[in-house]
Amino acid sequence: MAQKKRKKETEKKVQKNNNSDDKIIFAFLAAFLSIIGFLIALILKKDDKYVIFYAKQSLVIFVIGAIAGILGNAIKFLPIIGTIIYGALFILIFIAWFLSWIYALSGKEKTIPIIRYWAEKINL
Repeated sequence: MAQKKRKKETEKKVQKNNNSDDKIIFAFLAAFLSIIGFLIALILKKDDKYVIFYAKQSLVIFVIGAIAGILGNAIKFLPIIGTIIYGALFILIFIAWFLSWIYALSGKEKTIPIIRYWAEKINL
C-alpha cells in the first residue's frame, strides 16, 4: 500500500517536472525565434503565463530591432558618428535578445528593464 502511494507521488513529481521543462522550452523558443517564436507561443501556449511573458518580450525586441534597422540605415551614412551609433544600437538590441534567452531558461519571470514597459502593455 505504501509503495503504491510513493509510486503515485513520484509519478506526480515527474509529470510536474515535465510540465515545467515544457514551459521553459517554449519560453526559450519564444525568446530565441523572435517573431516566429511569438507566433508559436501564441498558438500553442496561449494559456501559459510564463511562456506568454517571454513571447511578449520577444515581440517588443523584434519591433525595436526593426525600427532600429530602418533608422540605422538612414543614420549610418553620416561619417563616423553614424556608424558608431548604428553599431551601438545593434549591440544593445543583441544584448537584450541574449538576456531574454538566459532569463527564459532560468524558470523565473525576469524582465529586461527597458523592454518591460512596452511588453506589459500588450494584451493577449
